[in-house]
Amino acid sequence: SSLLLMAGIVLIVGLCRRLARRRLHSRPLLFAFLVEMFSTFQICACTNELSLLGSVEPQPHTALTLTYGFTVLHGLTLAGSICNPCGTLQPMWGGETSLRMGGLKIAAQFVAAVLARVVMHFIWSLGMAEPHLGAPSQGCSSPIQTTEMQAFCIELLFSVVFQLAVLQSESVNPKYRVHLIALLITMLVYAGGNLTGALFNPALAFSLHADCFYDRFLSYSLVYWIAPCLGKFLILCV
Repeated sequence: SSLLLMAGIVLIVGLCRRLARRRLHSRPLLFAFLVEMFSTFQICACTNELSLLGSVEPQPHTALTLTYGFTVLHGLTLAGSICNPCGTLQPMWGGETSLRMGGLKIAAQFVAAVLARVVMHFIWSLGMAEPHLGAPSQGCSSPIQTTEMQAFCIELLFSVVFQLAVLQSESVNPKYRVHLIALLITMLVYAGGNLTGALFNPALAFSLHADCFYDRFLSYSLVYWIAPCLGKFLILCV
């Protein structure tokens, strides 16, 4: 049921992206906002669902296999979208994207993060699948299982490694590149997922753990917003 739900999300987002391309080419700002919002929604919604499947046996093989598979699927279906505020900073820093367009895309990413959380929690409340029955409905289910400083360093390091890999793989054939990036993300999740969740995406972190940001805003903004963005700036300054 969970796999069918995620497949349905991918299908609906694909249809929305296609419709936006057909109808909104004459309105580039609205087009950019909606496409980025739809794409980020797909990643956040599917990752919210995947977070419920982390306890499915055999552990952690099931979760890692699904992480790899859906990361490849996202890469193939969301070409041209960034879906990460840190990634949006690069073209803004290099002058390839205007401040207005960059800010619009970041806004779309966070709107999608909130929307995905609301939609998925509504679906979970319906209890259509067994994992949904035990889904957290409220409160902070903290992903940080280490000290705040160690969590900050892990997310910073993972952000640097991920951004370096993205830059270095730009010349690779796209059909191979998506598998390389998916493999890297899966390895990072395996290495640090039990400590911080290995997110290195501020919008995704907010979608998964919004309640934690409300309860411990400074700690979570440091680990899941500042650390990934700092990692991106370190790459840009090298």
